[in-house]
Amino acid sequence: MNLTQSFRLALKSLATSKMRALLTMLGIIIGVAAVIVITSLGNGMQQMMNDQFDKLGANIIQVSIYGLGAGNSRSVEPDDMYELASQYPNYLSGVTPSVMAQAVVRVGSEEYEKTSISGVSEDYLGMSGQTMAQGRYLSYVDVDRAKNVCVIGAYLSQEAFGGGGVGETITLSGVPYTVVGVVSPLASQMNQGGQDDSIYIPYTSAMRLSNTAMVSGYIFTCPGKDSAPTAKAIIENRLYETFQSSDYYFVMTSAEMMDAMNTMMSTMMVVLVAIAAISLLVGGIGIMNIMLVSVTERTREIGIRKSLGAKRANIRSQFIIEAGTTSAIGGIIGILLGVGLAGAVGALITSSSGTPFTAIPAADSVLTAFGVSVGIGVFFGYMPANKAAKLNPIDALRYE
Repeated sequence: MNLTQSFRLALKSLATSKMRALLTMLGIIIGVAAVIVITSLGNGMQQMMNDQFDKLGANIIQVSIYGLGAGNSRSVEPDDMYELASQYPNYLSGVTPSVMAQAVVRVGSEEYEKTSISGVSEDYLGMSGQTMAQGRYLSYVDVDRAKNVCVIGAYLSQEAFGGGGVGETITLSGVPYTVVGVVSPLASQMNQGGQDDSIYIPYTSAMRLSNTAMVSGYIFTCPGKDSAPTAKAIIENRLYETFQSSDYYFVMTSAEMMDAMNTMMSTMMVVLVAIAAISLLVGGIGIMNIMLVSVTERTREIGIRKSLGAKRANIRSQFIIEAGTTSAIGGIIGILLGVGLAGAVGALITSSSGTPFTAIPAADSVLTAFGVSVGIGVFFGYMPANKAAKLNPIDALRYE
């Protein structure tokens, strides 16, 4: 019996008992579908994060300062960072202090719980690539005098002021701030808590609002991605001169942030795929169990084939092909189910978050999942096939 005949016989055997075949494939189907869903969503998440970092810019350098240095006598001030940028204009094209403030945001009686409040300088507009939709941005005078003025995002403008807002008042923890401008939308879909649900105030005002005397964050820009490593080194050297230890600050470029996020996502995906692969193992055990039952049920058939001259290799290959076919069909069903579920989950994430999200089934993941499913069927089908091949033809013919 050649391979084509064995394959046809395997399909006929599966068609004879459809329900049992489906239950046999169930573990493979669930395992493959889970792997496809996880890898597709992971790829989509990585793509979305990469797109966000591309919008942010590959020339951004984030600086975090954890506190005062040794003896609580070492610190850096915004003027120190401005001076550093002016010393190295070829590598540092811009700098702004960055203070994240926590406050209750109200417009009239309406409270906006998820709105972010960022304290920045007048230079942040050009550094971030934002553009103004209405009014003006923060000015040097606003920052120098710690004025109670703010620039709001497009979402807050739409929700609180019907698309306007310039000249209106927003209270931050009871303190009134006058809206002087509205920035253009940053995301394709505006949603609560998103990029456009934001307020920008002078960092000096944010320090007063947060009751802090020290700026703990700075954002630098460099002329291009290629100059980012040198720019980072310049910043680190300056901070080390002050703190005499790298324990009090942390400097990271956008590229490093993106690489760190991708590494974290890849590690998480590996763990989740490993967990999902347990279903494939269970599916393989199910195939082995059903194949053992099938060998028992077809003992007389095996005896007849052996008495007609079938060799052990023929019997063994027949049952191995049957097991492989079962798992292959289960793998195909699992792939189709996984792609469908991944697309549905992606659409659900898009509708709930307002941020476009596309699940991306990778070809290598699909092929690997299919290959593993077939391999598991062949591996777990070998023992029943070998048992069938070793049956004594006389005992098999006498089996009732």
